[in-house]
Amino acid sequence: MNLQPHLHNDLVTLRPVQAADFESLYAIASDPQIWLQHPTPTRYQRPVFENYFAGALTSKGALLIYRTRDQALIGCTRFYDYAAAQRVVKIGYTFFTCASWGGGYNAACKALMLEHAFQSVDRVLFEVGQCNVRSQVAMGRLGARRLGEAAVAYHGEASMPNVIFEIARADWLGGAST
Repeated sequence: MNLQPHLHNDLVTLRPVQAADFESLYAIASDPQIWLQHPTPTRYQRPVFENYFAGALTSKGALLIYRTRDQALIGCTRFYDYAAAQRVVKIGYTFFTCASWGGGYNAACKALMLEHAFQSVDRVLFEVGQCNVRSQVAMGRLGARRLGEAAVAYHGEASMPNVIFEIARADWLGGAST
């Protein structure tokens, strides 16, 4: 599975994150409001965001999110923990600028990523911070099924409680065709 595809639709365009993208991504990520419900609410601070960005590069699955109509950078997401033998991949570490909340960008982004993933896997998992109600609601809107909870550690940080969601290929394709 190609973890860093170039994908686009009418709302969003996704392209691989590169080391040279740090300053432009940090410029939009430095708003504390973005991170209030995330497991690491201090990610707007440069040293904390540097760790997030290093993890994005190391993952080799991180993607920048642009608004298609004007190519404005509005967020970041990634594929990670791809397990070919189990035919599963995770999608997460997603954030959007506050100005893009409620504009359909998250659903459009996840739809592109799911369509791409389901060419290679049968299941996509999402690890959502336990306090991130906004993202948990978004998972429900996508049709994800809650599997349970687990402690998840991010790139050198302490483990935090997360809610695990799943979308199965058959469910996604079945829902997409109705």
